[in-house]
Amino acid sequence: MSVRPILRLGHPVLRERAQPVAEAAFGSAWLGQLVEDLTDTMRDADGLGIAAPQIGESWRVAVLEVPAGNPRYPDAPAYPFGVYVNPEIEVLDPTLQSYWEGCLSVPGLRGRVERPRRVRVRYRDADGNRHELEAEGFPATVFQHEFDHLDGMLYVDRLADTRAFAFLDEFSRFHGPARQDG
Repeated sequence: MSVRPILRLGHPVLRERAQPVAEAAFGSAWLGQLVEDLTDTMRDADGLGIAAPQIGESWRVAVLEVPAGNPRYPDAPAYPFGVYVNPEIEVLDPTLQSYWEGCLSVPGLRGRVERPRRVRVRYRDADGNRHELEAEGFPATVFQHEFDHLDGMLYVDRLADTRAFAFLDEFSRFHGPARQDG
């Protein structure tokens, strides 16, 4: 198990545009170890996803997995584990949806963020195979959130109204649970 420290808001690596993974790196031990570290770190922190910059690696790599009953997002629909290298995202339906987002790099806080409802993701896996998928609803938000990290952005940059940004425990105390449904 290779759990790595998660960088927090304020660390400069989180604000850099990550570098693409080179062709020669696909299938390499280096990329395999990075994916293993990301996976172990995400699962240890009960995250839904994590991007390489969050563990101090400025590469365009992310992993996502939404297990049923995740303690941080108990109402989230399950989504299978995946490795996303050099991902590209295309908006298919620009209708905005809003969810309460949190982030392993911004611990203890949640904010309501509006994002496009449906996206297409083109990516490569760790062996270099090309894939494409479409995501809608909460999974679309998770993809957009994680891939923002690859461009040096955090969900706090997308808050339209800072009155919908709070410490999770305080929000829950005064307003009820910060659910992820729109």
